[in-house]
Amino acid sequence: MLTERERERYARQILLFGEEGGQERLKKAKVFIAGGAGGGLGCPIALYLAVAGVGDIRLVDRDTVERTNLNRQVLHWERDLGTPKAGSAEAKLREANPDIRVEALAATIDEANVRDLVGEADLIVDAMDNFPTRYLLNRERSGRVFPPCCTAQSGGFDGQATTIIPPGRTACLECLFPEAPPPAEVFPVIGTTPPGIIGLIQANEAIKYITGTGDLLLDRLLIWDGRSTTLETYAVERRPDCPVCGEGGVRL
Repeated sequence: MLTERERERYARQILLFGEEGGQERLKKAKVFIAGGAGGGLGCPIALYLAVAGVGDIRLVDRDTVERTNLNRQVLHWERDLGTPKAGSAEAKLREANPDIRVEALAATIDEANVRDLVGEADLIVDAMDNFPTRYLLNRERSGRVFPPCCTAQSGGFDGQATTIIPPGRTACLECLFPEAPPPAEVFPVIGTTPPGIIGLIQANEAIKYITGTGDLLLDRLLIWDGRSTTLETYAVERRPDCPVCGEGGVRL
């Protein structure tokens, strides 16, 4: 049940998807944001899910705040330099919405801890900037262990996003990206374009999934080109030879 304070806070949202069928679902939801405390994608995702009233948010990020983060990682400010991103993000989110539960962990996601970190989440939001960890989460989802996932990548002026429903209902991450792009120590990015726009698309997908509102990006890859200000979606399909969700693929 919502409190009177929550009804007042979320009044405009309740007009969209109702109290019992929508806002209470958000309040009961548990969302795991991989990279949510530190990345350009994760910060707006976490902030907007928090103010939307997602009741239980868990973030994982191992890094500390650097000045080069401040052009896009909007949960971290000048005063936070040198502090753990997990603690910095958790403090801001608690201040933004004291009626939700936020847990931010300073950890590195790996095979040994991934299931414990995700826990009983209803949804994963993949805000990671490295493909090995994204592939790890993808393989766990396709192994009938993990919940659905809103996943994206961004860089420069460009970004992509899709939503994956396991096991095998939609194309998985490795159907779309069979090979990881070469890793880059430093890559160009502006905060407004991929992190802001693509991160909010991921947050929007999460809210739609939880409330059962609208059409998700299932078997569709959304592509944003910030230089030309164009947004397109392309149909995608599962690959029969995908090592994860195809015939004979991974089943953890």
